[in-house]
Amino acid sequence: MPSTVIRTFAYDPAAHRLDVQFVSGLRYAYLDVPEDEVAALHRAASKGGFFNRRIRNRYRFVRR
Repeated sequence: MPSTVIRTFAYDPAAHRLDVQFVSGLRYAYLDVPEDEVAALHRAASKGGFFNRRIRNRYRFVRR
């Protein structure tokens, strides 16, 4: 199901970095995100809801 908040996301398992591009066009890299958390994001019916509950404000990030 497409997200109304997240346009795309990709994970680098070696760096434990989750790169997220939002529908607004803003891009962020979330650091030290465990691989199982990203797997759960892939499975989530609501990517935006999952992101807000489980990733946002829990992991350090940098704007890209």
